[in-house]
Amino acid sequence: MNLKLNFLLLLFPIAISAQVLEAEVVLDAQQTGRNQLTIFRTLEKDLNEFINNTSWTDNSYDTHERIKCSFNIIIQAYDSDNFQATLQVQSSRPVFASSMNSILLNISDGDFNFNYKEFEPLNYNPNVFTNNLVSTISFYVYTILGYDADTFLEQGGDEFYEEARKIVNAASQRGGNGWKESGASQSRFGINRDLLSRNFSNYRKALYVYHREGLDLMQNDVEKGKENIVTAINLISENSKTRPNAPLFRIFFDAKSDEIMQILSGGPEMDISSTLSTLNQVAPVHNRKWRMIGK
Repeated sequence: MNLKLNFLLLLFPIAISAQVLEAEVVLDAQQTGRNQLTIFRTLEKDLNEFINNTSWTDNSYDTHERIKCSFNIIIQAYDSDNFQATLQVQSSRPVFASSMNSILLNISDGDFNFNYKEFEPLNYNPNVFTNNLVSTISFYVYTILGYDADTFLEQGGDEFYEEARKIVNAASQRGGNGWKESGASQSRFGINRDLLSRNFSNYRKALYVYHREGLDLMQNDVEKGKENIVTAINLISENSKTRPNAPLFRIFFDAKSDEIMQILSGGPEMDISSTLSTLNQVAPVHNRKWRMIGK
């Protein structure tokens, strides 16, 4: 994180603060047919304050370093204190010397059921499972921080993924399917396990190469930056040969497919035939976009 902090302080030499995230929580309760209830507005407000005001790390962040992210919650059913919901988490990162923000994460979580009483305090304790609401949101906060750090320093997200693992361990016995090895193929358990596994070292290296040596470099050397983005795609492809269908690959391309399509469609011209073949193999769900590259 020091590398990232120094890098951005050179660009924006302004006061720093303990606030880490610039997060927006949007709660949609239309499906309940009771969206006028004040508890939904209170929950949305409480979550915004919880995410933005909690001291998630001892590192200091300046205003331009704060990570932009969003938590979109759709309440499907509500009964007393019980909520059945889905969660969409997205985060982004600025690109050096440009006004562009690159999406890092775009995760859909369908195992987001929780209990909440209006006005109850939301407090984070990594070693204690309080409820599924606090644990799930906190898990994704640290996953966001880890992904962001990985794009500025190789393996830079370790400390945040380790913190997320504490949450997984505390929640695994009481938190439901999202915290267990079995169940949903994209469980929080599985995401965290893979991010900390040496089996996915190429994946995490790709996060650095794609962003720091690819996107950030393109402002000064478009061709080299584009070549490094292709290198990052190849790293992920190599990793997928030993761990096919791992959720991390889907997470990457769900966030990056539009961006990759635009970059590979633009200049300078280079032979990308093998890259297109690689993309169709590692991320076939996005093959419609890959077919549009160069057209």
